[in-house]
Amino acid sequence: MPAETFELEAIAHVVGGRIEPTDDYWGGTRSIIRIDDPRFTQDATAGLSDFSHLEIVFRFHLTDPTDLNLGARRPRDNPDWPPVGTFGHRNMRRINWLGVSRCRLIKVDGLDLHVEELDAVDGTPVLDIKPWFTEFGPRGEVRQAAWTTEMLGDYFANPAQG
Repeated sequence: MPAETFELEAIAHVVGGRIEPTDDYWGGTRSIIRIDDPRFTQDATAGLSDFSHLEIVFRFHLTDPTDLNLGARRPRDNPDWPPVGTFGHRNMRRINWLGVSRCRLIKVDGLDLHVEELDAVDGTPVLDIKPWFTEFGPRGEVRQAAWTTEMLGDYFANPAQG
């Protein structure tokens, strides 16, 4: 099949929170998803405060384009973990540099969405915002590779409480 290209437009940007992407300690990180004004009015966020969590689609805008790896590599270059193909990772070394994150919605203030534990940094372009519906969570048995549990042990740890 021929490659298809799409043009995407940011609808919001992350404001505040972390300034550098890092592998761990996103717990307690607070930031704001600032929806573009005047394209959107406050009507765009009507009803959003009824939800506890959001699913955010964003672009890894700080990715080095020469750092792509479309084959297999060891997660975090750890020699103790097995080589995993590009679709077995959730990192920024992806052909379209897209990230997906679920975060806690703290409050809605007009077009500012105050969130916690969004693993995107200040300035990140946001491509879509969706409320999290429990019914869209995994169905059936959930399994994952053993190395992921070891790797992500501190991902949402809060360094301020350590």
